[in-house]
Amino acid sequence: MPARRAPSDPRALGSAWSRFQRHAFPAPAPELAGVVAGYWIVEWAYDEPYEQIIVPLPNVQLTFHEGAAPEVHGVCSGHVTKVLEGRRRVLGVTFRPGGFRPFLGSAVSALTDRSVPASEIPALRGAPSGRVELTEVEEWLRGVLPPPDPTVDRVAGVVARVAAEPGIARVDELAARCATSVRTLQRLFAEYVGVSPKWVIRRHRLREVTERLAAGADIAWAPLATELGYSDQAHFVRDFAAIFGEPPTSYAARF
Repeated sequence: MPARRAPSDPRALGSAWSRFQRHAFPAPAPELAGVVAGYWIVEWAYDEPYEQIIVPLPNVQLTFHEGAAPEVHGVCSGHVTKVLEGRRRVLGVTFRPGGFRPFLGSAVSALTDRSVPASEIPALRGAPSGRVELTEVEEWLRGVLPPPDPTVDRVAGVVARVAAEPGIARVDELAARCATSVRTLQRLFAEYVGVSPKWVIRRHRLREVTERLAAGADIAWAPLATELGYSDQAHFVRDFAAIFGEPPTSYAARF
């Protein structure tokens, strides 16, 4: 679902965003699918500035803006707010969890909660800039594609398992299902993903809460917090607001 914002702004309600924004999500070419999860292209037209929440995912992003140099965005530990105004277009590359590590050549945790010019990363120097088309970006990516790293598939598989198995609520449960140790998972995620396995688990479990809300489910918040592995409802509410920009009750009331 596209990111949202401004509970007091009627443009943030329901699907009102679709009158102002257009989104496309092309798949990567097969030879790039080992490191690239997909692409996104967003165009917007706002006469008045619009504050929009960007909900974080465990993926590094590379963005191409009109009139600007490309940027690399590490995983954000919480939501961020962007101001959209005028008529603009952005093309983004979403790397698989772990997929940016071969380009960076060092721990991806160094990019967490940071954005840097692509030119600061040696493997990405010479990236196209300004308004670019997807064919141009893919041609360039093919030219800078690093040697295969089998750990990328391993890491992406662990993250995919978290997403696919709602019963995973704790890191020790994930470690057991992956036949490894908690410490090994923590080191692996710091090196390849940029956030902890605990963060990834809670991000996916909280996303499932939004799906229940969208389906109109009547939710008992305290039992749900326990189900998701929280010690109390307050911690659940805090984490939900950190990711989605507002408490779950406010989210439910609007959607």
